[in-house]
Amino acid sequence: MPITWYFDFISPFAWLQWPKVKALAATHPVILRPILFAGVLDRRGQKGPAEIPVKREFTYRHALWRARQAGQSLRFPPTHPFNPLAALRLCIAAGSSVEATDAIFDWIWGRGHAGDSVDALAPVAARLGIADPATAIAEPAVKAQLKANFDAAMEEGVFGVPTLSLDGRLFWGDDAHDFALACLHDPSLWDEPEMQRVASLPIGMARSV
Repeated sequence: MPITWYFDFISPFAWLQWPKVKALAATHPVILRPILFAGVLDRRGQKGPAEIPVKREFTYRHALWRARQAGQSLRFPPTHPFNPLAALRLCIAAGSSVEATDAIFDWIWGRGHAGDSVDALAPVAARLGIADPATAIAEPAVKAQLKANFDAAMEEGVFGVPTLSLDGRLFWGDDAHDFALACLHDPSLWDEPEMQRVASLPIGMARSV
């Protein structure tokens, strides 16, 4: 079963799910696809949680609490939201590997450093063996791969990050990881009668915008 993880370094919940995805990647082939969350929001006509002031405050506290419950370090970077393009492109320039993804996530969310520019990410790039990160992330092939990742996400129907795709079945968010593993181990769970019924449940009322 093809497994793909769509993520953006801007998301604290992607950082919270990352150790679980890394563990999954140790036993199953997992394609890591960094994508621009802002692009997803634009395409789906949504606001991000950090764009709604009261939701932003709750989301940050909730992320900190979930990290505490998981025994995982989480330190917010100096500003949030931030522009994640440099981090996304650096990950791709480094092969979108487990090692590159781990290093960038740890820099931003494990240590609380900025990840919004080439200069801010220079220590991570050096650790990944990229001597000239500015040139590396400006490569047309890197930009093309980021766009291809986004196009693949849209084709699959991704509407948020992080999202784990199991052969096109989407599991959104860190809190859906156990559900994803259950369906990975028993794919018939997805096709149970009630699971199928709610997929076509009639809409009783639609909000006019």
